[in-house]
Amino acid sequence: MPLRRVLVVCTGNSCRSQMAEAIINTKRSDQWQAFSAGSHPEHAVNPNALAVLAEIGIRHDYARPQHINEYIGQEFDLVLTVCDQAAEVCPVWPGQARREHLGFPDPAKATGTPEAVLAVYRQVRDNIESRVLPLLDAIVNEGT
Repeated sequence: MPLRRVLVVCTGNSCRSQMAEAIINTKRSDQWQAFSAGSHPEHAVNPNALAVLAEIGIRHDYARPQHINEYIGQEFDLVLTVCDQAAEVCPVWPGQARREHLGFPDPAKATGTPEAVLAVYRQVRDNIESRVLPLLDAIVNEGT
């Protein structure tokens, strides 16, 4: 069976969507191929997002933020928005089987000591993993 394709969309495509893409491609690579994009992409992936991914053994340092327009015309089994603003501006993909929204707080807005900021990134990373992977598993199980 070919891999299902998921596009994870967030505004800046520098934290939440990048973490989701990396987690999916690492932990569900036998069933899903993930891509991520933003409606207003930043210039680089947030280094704190890369750091907390590395803590759980995921390297994602090759990634770059991309604009959602780079994916227009491609088919996806799922378009998943991970921030509220992106859910409002996300375009509709023709032939798309499903669109879901799971909102996560923006860890880039965290303040405090470097360790306190990283703690917020870890919490968002873990929340992404605990909510996104079960959603993907449920979609796969619906099709069997």
